[in-house]
Amino acid sequence: MTTESVLEALKNVQEPDLGKDIVTLNMVQDISVNGNNVGFTIVLTTPACPLKELIKNACINAVKLLVQKDAIVQVRFTSNTTTGRKDNRTLLPKVKNIIAIVSGKGGVGKSTVAANFALSLAKDGASVGLMDADIYGPSLPIMFGLRGERPKMMDVGGKGMIVPIKKYGIDVMSIGLLVDEKNAVVWRGPMVSSAIRQFVSDVYWSELDYLIIDMPPGTGDIHLTLIQTVPVTGAIIVTTPQDVALADAKKAIAMFSQAQLKVPIIGLVENMAYFIPAELPDKKYYIFGKEGGKNLAAEYEIPFLGQIPLIESIRQGGDTGTPAMIGDDSAAKMAFEDFAGNATRRIAVINEQLKGSLSVLNAN
Repeated sequence: MTTESVLEALKNVQEPDLGKDIVTLNMVQDISVNGNNVGFTIVLTTPACPLKELIKNACINAVKLLVQKDAIVQVRFTSNTTTGRKDNRTLLPKVKNIIAIVSGKGGVGKSTVAANFALSLAKDGASVGLMDADIYGPSLPIMFGLRGERPKMMDVGGKGMIVPIKKYGIDVMSIGLLVDEKNAVVWRGPMVSSAIRQFVSDVYWSELDYLIIDMPPGTGDIHLTLIQTVPVTGAIIVTTPQDVALADAKKAIAMFSQAQLKVPIIGLVENMAYFIPAELPDKKYYIFGKEGGKNLAAEYEIPFLGQIPLIESIRQGGDTGTPAMIGDDSAAKMAFEDFAGNATRRIAVINEQLKGSLSVLNAN
C-alpha cells in the first residue's frame, strides 16, 4: 500500500449530499501507511453530520477492495463547518451559518422546533447560538429555564456588549432576558427593527457554527430587517398538518422565495404531525390531519425535513425549562435528531452551491 494508492481508492467514495468524491472535495487529510495499517482523517462539513458511519464504511470498503483486502483501516473524523459567507464580514464575523426558523402563523411550535434544533446540533459537537427574535412574544427564557436571569455586559474594544447566557451548551439571547415577563413590549415597527439590529451588533456572539434565529410568526418588519441586516444562510418553515396552518405556511414560503430576498429555503418541518399517547407508544393519532406539511413541501418542491410528533413530554419540557433534547423521551429525541440531520445536510448542500456560484462570478 502507498499513500497514492489509498488516495486513488478514496476517489471512489462520494459525499452523498454534495455529489462529489471526498478527494475532490478535499475531505481527506493525514494519510499514513505502515505495512497493513492505514489511517487517514475525513474532514466533515459539520460536526453534526448524520452520515458519518456511512462515509466511514465506504472508505474502509474502498481501501479493502481496491488496494489491499487484508488492510487494517483506521478512519478518523474532524470537522470544518461549511459556510457560504464571504470573509469580509462586518456583522457577526464569527458566525458561519445563520438559520431563520419561521412560520406563517403562531401556535405551530416554532420556538419548540428552534430550541430543540439548536440543542440537537450542540449535542453532536457543533457550537451553537440561539437568538429569540420574537420581540412581542419571547418564549425561549421559559423553555430554557432562564426566567428572571439577566445577561451581563462586557467591554469589547471600548464598546459595551451584551453577553448571551450559556445554557445546555448553547448561547441564548432574548428580549425576555431584558424586560420583565409581566410587562408587554408595546413598540412600533421601527423600534422593533432597531432591537433586532442591536441583537446583531450589540450582542457578543462568539465563534459559532450555527446561529439559530427564532423568528416571530407571519411576514413583516422583523423578517425584512433581519434579511437586510445579516446574510441569512437559509430559512426553515415550520407548520402543522392542518389546512389553516398550511395556508399561512404558503405565505412564508412565498416571502422567502422572492428573488430580491435571496434567502434559500432549507426545507419544511411538520410539527404536531401525529399524537402518541404515553401508554400506547406504537399508536399514532392524526389529530390535525395527515401529512399536510409533507404534501405542501412536495407541492412547492422544497425539501421535507421531517415530522415531529405531538408528545406530552415535549410540551412538559418546554414549560419546565428542560427541552425534549435534554429529557428522557427517546421518541421525541429521535424525531428532532432526524429533522436536525436532514437540515444540516441541506445547509451543507446550500453552502456548496453558493461557493460554486461565487467561483463562477469571480471567474467572470
